[in-house]
Amino acid sequence: MPYRQKLSTLSIMLKNREISAVELVDCFLDRIQRYEALNAFITIDEDGARANALASDNLRSKGFFTPLSGIPLAHKDIFCTKDLRTTCGSRMLENFVSPYNATIVDKLEEAGAILIGKTNMDEFAMGSSTETSYFGPTLNPWNLKRVAGGSSGGSASAVAARLVPIATGTDTGGSIRQPASFCGLTGLKPSYGRVSRYGMIAYASSLDQGGPIAQCVEDAALMLQYMAGFDEKDSTCLKKPVPNYTEGLNNSISGLKIGVPKEFFDTALNESILNANHDALSELEKLGAKLVDVSLPNSFFGIPCYYVIAPAEASSNLSRYDGVRYGYRTNTYNDLDQMYSRTRAEGFGEEVKRRIMIGTFALSSGYYNAYYEKAQKIRRLISDDFQRAFSECDYIAGPTSPTTAFALGEKLSDPISMYLSDIFTITVNLAGIPAISMPVGFDTKKLPIGLQLIGRSFDEAGLLNVAYKYQQATDWHLHLPEGFLK
Repeated sequence: MPYRQKLSTLSIMLKNREISAVELVDCFLDRIQRYEALNAFITIDEDGARANALASDNLRSKGFFTPLSGIPLAHKDIFCTKDLRTTCGSRMLENFVSPYNATIVDKLEEAGAILIGKTNMDEFAMGSSTETSYFGPTLNPWNLKRVAGGSSGGSASAVAARLVPIATGTDTGGSIRQPASFCGLTGLKPSYGRVSRYGMIAYASSLDQGGPIAQCVEDAALMLQYMAGFDEKDSTCLKKPVPNYTEGLNNSISGLKIGVPKEFFDTALNESILNANHDALSELEKLGAKLVDVSLPNSFFGIPCYYVIAPAEASSNLSRYDGVRYGYRTNTYNDLDQMYSRTRAEGFGEEVKRRIMIGTFALSSGYYNAYYEKAQKIRRLISDDFQRAFSECDYIAGPTSPTTAFALGEKLSDPISMYLSDIFTITVNLAGIPAISMPVGFDTKKLPIGLQLIGRSFDEAGLLNVAYKYQQATDWHLHLPEGFLK
């Protein structure tokens, strides 16, 4: 049963010719069809995947291969893919086909990975449950009445159900880490500027970052190896050397200081989440790490700060969708103004329109200084908090999410409650630093619980190492949802 194997094992199986890329692709295509009810995918590229698998097998027979050669992969439907539609989970882009690939798509393709399909997501990445998608909600494999998280819920659901071994996601305020936590996976949000954003449809340009969603730390490290690096087509991508992420995975963590912010544990956390996180911290202590108390006093301003800055940037970024150049256009209008208004009213969903309105208001004359400028000042305070904390410790740990996966429809009528799902993740994006979520247990309803590790800017290697040592000592990442074992 190859679908139950992690990326590195599949790579060895392909290398030893225990299985072909064609057979592997067919295996996962069959599972995607069998578990279509999860609604994890928006678009499947069967013909393209099979053709690329055959080409991969031919190249391997000639001695050309990498660790990702022949490995099926899913991309979040926010990454532009040439000749394959990119919808961003929106009616606005329902039939949009990009003339070019995102840099991440090109990089993983060049490494030999095989694109099998595009995964479902909250519309324009605005959401924490993948319920705002124009194509319907994605279900959580651990409980089909629960959300998969968002906005990268389709990618997380697909990997958790083993419809693909690996997938990409994007993280603007927690959209890789929270669905990874909800689905019992490992999800890494790299430092801002580590991974190219070229061809990644923008939500909030100063916050968006692409990263891997995988079964385990080793797989995430291998993915990041091929995703990271400078890209001259992205002005926000920094020219920093990319370390060998897999080489340093088994370094000792003895003597490392793990900061435990009192603000992350003073909230009314579910007892199961609290206990699982404390147990994980105790395990890190057993491995040689030292726990130290730290404070992030401005962390609770993260939600209001984020929900001024992100919508403001979204208001600007989404102004291009007006029915003129591409995307959806209304069928009934009498003049240009009516075409604009009806196109945007019909093409965008309720959550997207809500955030555009919030952002436009925050940027409007008379309110810019009161809201947007003040939010940017708070953003600096949040970043400074992390800098001070890192003077006392090497990494920071705490819950990924204040809850496990909630019921479908539970928070749709209460936006504030939905926004609070990202209370522990948003500040990381505001500061531009890396963080990883990994599974550390289950609650009383057998739903996965995640722990978040936060590191200094561009220290993804260190984060991966700490998380890897934890996974070497535990087996939470090996658990599979029972209904998807066949």
